[in-house]
Amino acid sequence: MAGEVSLGRDFGWLWAAYAAGTLGTWVAFNAFPLLALTVLHKGSAEVAALAAVGAAVGAAVALPLGPWVEFRRKRPVMVAMDLVRCAAMLSVAAAYALDRLGFVQLLVVSVLVAAADITFGAASGACLKALVPAEGRLVAQARLESTTWTATVVGPPLGGALVAFAGPVATVLVDALSYLLSAAGIRAIRGREPAPTREAGAGMRAGDRLEGWRHILGQPVLRPLFLNSVLVNGLIMATAPLLAVLMLGPLGFAPWQYGLAFAVPCVGGLVGSRLARPLVARYGRHRVLRVSGVLRACWPVGLVLVHPGVTGLVLVMAVELALITCAAVFTPVLAAHRLDLTPTDRVARTLTAWSVTAKASLAALTALWGLLAAVVGPRAAIGLAGALLLATPLLLPRREAGATACVDTCK
Repeated sequence: MAGEVSLGRDFGWLWAAYAAGTLGTWVAFNAFPLLALTVLHKGSAEVAALAAVGAAVGAAVALPLGPWVEFRRKRPVMVAMDLVRCAAMLSVAAAYALDRLGFVQLLVVSVLVAAADITFGAASGACLKALVPAEGRLVAQARLESTTWTATVVGPPLGGALVAFAGPVATVLVDALSYLLSAAGIRAIRGREPAPTREAGAGMRAGDRLEGWRHILGQPVLRPLFLNSVLVNGLIMATAPLLAVLMLGPLGFAPWQYGLAFAVPCVGGLVGSRLARPLVARYGRHRVLRVSGVLRACWPVGLVLVHPGVTGLVLVMAVELALITCAAVFTPVLAAHRLDLTPTDRVARTLTAWSVTAKASLAALTALWGLLAAVVGPRAAIGLAGALLLATPLLLPRREAGATACVDTCK
């Protein structure tokens, strides 16, 4: 294709590593809840705690690692996080094989994996910025976004087939193997990675843990994008369990119909990620962020109209398709913009702060909306979340405000 940006062989290895780890994660999607339900015979409260505690405590554990990652070579950190995740998942498989698996172990592994996910993400963002020039970052982020949605479509059905044929621990083993493949891909990157420069004591001071938030909140463009992203993602994901309760309970949808309602719309993720770069080339980054940011907030309120039967199923699929397509345009543009606006010596701390806030907010909003649904019912709670989402575009930046002025010169 004319004008295509070459990202280089080293990015190819980074991309392959990301693809392996992401596919493994989605193959093992819901592996821990399945083990808790079918092997440990736990109830819905324990399964909910497994998701919420893992995310929240994992975010707290990852918080001090941001400054630690910042002043170290990123590729060894990424390999180490892959090996930690691999060992954690293998411990679950070993305990299952020895009939020693317990709920506490699942909680501990959930925390370790969540913390390693955040740390790996912070290091990989810094690695990508070093490997890919500014003009190629949107292309790179769009490819990663497309890979995520491909894994989302392919992974859960593969995982379901594996569980059916080989038992609930099979997907855990696949996830562990995916982290080994990811580590191998990172190790294959040939470019020399220079040691980061650091001030005496940097990364050890308590204030360094807050540097990511200071940068985000002090940036007139990043600050509204950060607040918008955290709130939108949190409200959308907080209503997912309520929609499951509504569809699989009172509305009488079969599990396969529920799965279909969310699998098919993921095609929108592939479409949106492919559209991101040409849209930015034609309309500019700021306009694409605003328009896609507004559009992705408009659709979820439609879920309040879900009803039994084929038309209700089609409604959910249409809403999710529109939402995912708009989000898949917004996300890579935001990710590339965030890297461009963040100095190299603050990337890891900024991405850590962003991820920690997102995970903590998601846990809090999920718990809050669960309580709300218990009082007013799941449909009303979904409607309230949709109504609040309609107001979130007010948080988007209204002008570029020197969007490209602060890159590595702003230190």
